[in-house]
Amino acid sequence: MGRPLTIGLTGGIAAGKSEALAAFGRLGAATISSDAVVHELLEGEPLLPRLVERWGEAVAPGSEVDRERIGEIVFADAEELKWLEAQIHPLVGERIGAWLGSLPEGTEVAVVEVPLLFESGMEGVFDTTVAVTAADGVRRERAEARGHALVGEREARQLAQEEKADRAEHHIANEGSIDDLERELSALVEKLRR
Repeated sequence: MGRPLTIGLTGGIAAGKSEALAAFGRLGAATISSDAVVHELLEGEPLLPRLVERWGEAVAPGSEVDRERIGEIVFADAEELKWLEAQIHPLVGERIGAWLGSLPEGTEVAVVEVPLLFESGMEGVFDTTVAVTAADGVRRERAEARGHALVGEREARQLAQEEKADRAEHHIANEGSIDDLERELSALVEKLRR
């Protein structure tokens, strides 16, 4: 058997990307979140020393990254965000490439959740792309349930979810239950396997 079918998964904030990734996992796909990779990278070499060198000890008191402080810096200054992304994107790409290369023989489907899939130009890395969207009211409720509003600055740096849906090869409207979402993704996986 050859390499697995690779899917780049994206969508709007609070549209249900993480739920979709978990559902893909339940359907038997190998899964990884680029956000989880970023969190891991922020904790060590070579990224942590670069952050401290650029922004000072305040971003990593006691060698622990203060994500909130970094967020304040980069969402207030587009140049700093650009610098941070230039540090992170190549490392994330390397990690995801290594993960894909390490999948066990016989893995049929591998899904990578990449919130900034199109913004970072990573769509070409995957065999196909899927965008998950939800109505603004639904997204607002979900974000509030997680304890944060739809953060304007974060939304502003992303493509509108409608544009992500237009650019993706497959679009899933996530308006119902988790079971509904899983059924749609199951049908999609079956279609892609054919």
